[in-house]
Order: sequence, then C-alpha cells, then structure tokens
Amino acid sequence: MSSVHQICDTYVEEFAAADPVAATAWGIPGYEDRLTDYSPEGHAARAALTKRSLEAVSSADPADDTERSAKAVFTERLGLDLEIHDAGLDLAALNTIASPVQDVRMVFDMMATENPEHWATIATRLGKVPASLDGVRASLLAAAGAGNAPALRQVTKVAEQAETWAGLSGGEGYFETLVAQAENVSDALRADLQRGMRAAREAYAELAGFLRAELAPKAKPTDAVGEDAYRLWSRYFVGAALDPREAYEWGWGEFSRLDAEMREVAGRIKPGATVAEAAAVLDGEPRYRVHGRQEFERWMQRLSDTALTELRGKHFDIPDELMALDCRIAPPGGSVGAYYTGPNEDFSRPGTMWWSLPSGKDEFITWREVSTVYHEGVPGHHLQIATAVHQRDSLNRFQRLLAFTSGHAEGWALYAERLMRDLGYLSDDGELLGMLSEQLFRAARVIVDIGMHLELEIPAGTGFHEGERWTPALGLEFMLTRTVTDEAHVRDEIDRYLGWPGQAPAYKLGERLWLRARDEARQRQGDSFDLKEFHTRALRLGGMGLDTLREQLAEFG
Repeated sequence: MSSVHQICDTYVEEFAAADPVAATAWGIPGYEDRLTDYSPEGHAARAALTKRSLEAVSSADPADDTERSAKAVFTERLGLDLEIHDAGLDLAALNTIASPVQDVRMVFDMMATENPEHWATIATRLGKVPASLDGVRASLLAAAGAGNAPALRQVTKVAEQAETWAGLSGGEGYFETLVAQAENVSDALRADLQRGMRAAREAYAELAGFLRAELAPKAKPTDAVGEDAYRLWSRYFVGAALDPREAYEWGWGEFSRLDAEMREVAGRIKPGATVAEAAAVLDGEPRYRVHGRQEFERWMQRLSDTALTELRGKHFDIPDELMALDCRIAPPGGSVGAYYTGPNEDFSRPGTMWWSLPSGKDEFITWREVSTVYHEGVPGHHLQIATAVHQRDSLNRFQRLLAFTSGHAEGWALYAERLMRDLGYLSDDGELLGMLSEQLFRAARVIVDIGMHLELEIPAGTGFHEGERWTPALGLEFMLTRTVTDEAHVRDEIDRYLGWPGQAPAYKLGERLWLRARDEARQRQGDSFDLKEFHTRALRLGGMGLDTLREQLAEFG
C-alpha cells in the first residue's frame, strides 16, 4: 500500500494533468502547452480523481508525524473540494476575480518568454483558448439548468472584463500586447503567434457575447447566496467551522476598535482632524507621491527588497531562493488591487507581487500602500507561500503547492502587516494610518460580506441605517463613507464580495485565528516561547485550514 506522502504526490501529478492552468499557477512543469477542460465532464473527472485519492489516503496508515500531519491536511482540503462539487458550485463559478474566465487569461502572465521555444509553447496554448472557454460556457449553462445560475451582476461584470481582454473596450487587447513582446522569433513562429492571438481574442469576444445574450437572461437577479451556501464557502476559504452571525458581531466590534485608533492617529497628523481630513493632508504631501507607473513599480521593488534584506536572519529564517521577489504592474482588465503569484518548484520563476490598477491611473499615494507591499511580499504572502514551496525535505507536493487556504494565507498576510508595526516598521504616522486603514477595510469586509449574503439587520448604535437589512447598495455606501479607500477600488470590491462569498472575511477572520494560535502556543510554552521559532515552525508546516493548523501546532508543542 502506498504511503500518505506517495498518495499525495501522485494526486498532485494526476491533478496537474487534469488542470493544466492550475499546474502552471502552482509551478508544476510539463503542461504549459495545454489548457484546462472546464466542461461538466472535466469537472466530473477531477472530482472522481479527488474522491479516489481521498479514499486511498483514508485507508493509509501514517508512518510518522509528518504523514499524520499530511493526512489531516489532505483530508480536510479535498473533502471540501468534493462538497463544493457535489453542490454544483464548481460548474457555476463566475466572478470578477477568481473564476475560470480570469484563470485562462492570467495563466499567460506566468509563462516563460525568454526564448523561441517558450513562445512556441505560448502559441500552442493560445490556440487552445477557444476550446477551454467552450467548456466554461457548457458548465455555466449546465449550472443554470440545475438552478445554480450565477448572479446577473457577475455575468455583466465578467462580460466587461472579457471585452477588455478582447480589445473591444477602446484599447489594445491583452493578447495583442502579449504577442507583441515576442522578440527574435522566426517568421513562421510569428505567424503561429498571430493565429493563436486571433483565436484567443475572438474566443473572449464570443464569450462576452454569450454572457450578455445567453446567460444573462438565465442569471439570478439577486446577489445573496443565503446561509447554507455561505457556511460551506466559509469553511472552504477559512478552513474552520465558524458561526457567521458571531463573526458578524465580532466584525462590528473590531471595526469600532480600529476606527477609534485611526481617529487618534489622525489627531496626531493634524490636531482635531477627522480621518478623512488627515488623509487629505497626507495626500497633499510630496513625500508620499509617486508619478508614473514605472516609478511606482520601482517604489514597490525598493520597499520589498529592503524588507527582505532587513528581516532576514533577525526576525525570520529566509533561504537564498526566497530573496528574489518581482514587483510588477498587472495587465489591464482585472479587478483593482494587489495580488501575489508563487514561485515554481525550482524557483526559476520567482514569486511575484502584481498590482492591478484602474485605467488611466498614473499618480500614486504611498502612505496608503506600504502595508500592502508587506502583505503581498515579506513577511506576508511571499514569505509564507515560498517557504512552503521550499520545504522539499519535510512536505509532500500537495502540502507545498496545493494546500493554499485563504484564511491561512490571507490571515497570515494581515497578521504580517500588524507584525511589521510591532517590529517598528510603521512608526511614521502616515504609514501607520495606511496600515490601520487596511485593517479597518478588512474588518468592514467581515460586516458587509456576511451582512449582504445573509441579508442581516444592521444593529443599533452603529450610526449607519440602523434596523435596515443589508443590500449591495448599502454595502457600497458603507465602504465609501466608513473607510478611506479609493472609490474605484471600493466599487470593484463590492462586486468581488457578491461573487466570491466568504472569501473576503477570511482575511480578518484568518488573522483572528492566527493570533489565537500564537496565544495558545505562548500559553503552552510559557517563558520558553520564542516568536521567531513560532513563525518558523508554523510556516514550515505549509498551507492548511486554520482548525488543522491549530491542531498541528498543539500536537507539536
């Protein structure tokens, strides 16, 4: 009988073959010329693989502590994957940030482009975009037929994204921009790239037409998913069984705490000022302004490089392979905000921090963004995710590459922002206000995301539409008036929450559970507790659900 680690490793290889887009995202080589089958048959095949692998690992006896941990992680994550499939939610996946429509486009950002062989692979993959998007259409129609149609808001917004990538929104399309970067290629290969580009561009244009003409009439007019679906998504994203109503109440308390602290900091920036007035003062200071996208990219890179160098050895163990972290502006068309993509297994593709910007934005206010660089880079996502990839001697491939959980990863990254304050990196009141603003924004997400999807009542004493029930319009108003976030970002965020239920609260709820895990370790170890050692041990366990993390940390002291 295969060992737990062998079963997990075999699953990774088989799943990579069944989902080549994910394989590229995970950094697993050998599938770069293929795209994923997103049809109902493709989803069913991946679910069957997951079920077989779960049965195999359930029957396996762990050989040691590492296999016991691996079995717990594998069982929890794949069990939830099956629940999502059995509920038909994988077929219905359509949102503005992380569904197959975005995945097919974004996979090209992670492909090598250094030589003609790389460009030949890209040409082949471009030619397969139409078939992959045909599968997306088939699944969406099947979901609609089963009563699981996505909401009209998501259909409309994703159609707009598809039109942008197809070059139908006034600018050059994504695929033209991609192919134009090819240098030193033969005329024959250039022709192949042009054919692939046209095929991909036309496929996205056709998808936009399908979404507007065929799927929109079948779409749900309402956005809220209800409590049953929300609880399932929350367990999937956080990796813990949480009571959404308790989390909603906690979110209000956390929001009030952060709001009070922001007012205090605002008063230091300008005596008697409101938070909005203090933000306006900071926005007007030249030292916080960066002009031009290239200069903003350089600013990100400098700040990230400094954090890597200064934290290494003193506060974290950072191997040589993790010292490369690229900071880049993302291609246009996606949701506004920053995100991270991890390195591949041999670190020949480094971890990358991407910043997706609104169209036309060319001036940047850095006091708002310092903590975001720490969140996406070090000690946030890059340190956590790349550390797991690096643990070849202790973790199997599933743990290193596939066990990502939003609550674990985003919770850690938000915890990392708070940690940088504790380490003295946010002593500037402007940058501190920026960090607190991000924390407040994430607390507001807990309130608004749960409130809108469960259509909860707004409690008394909040000063905001007390006694009314949450709607998308109220969610937008709350985020615009009770946080100091850019309006374009807020509007994208509301669409994101409504199409990705339970994911946005995973940041603050994940941070809450990370803090609880740290407090529990401190209580167990007493005077022998060492913060650096706690971080090292926790990060080297790899990704997992947060209930599993707390169990694993408790088991090993």
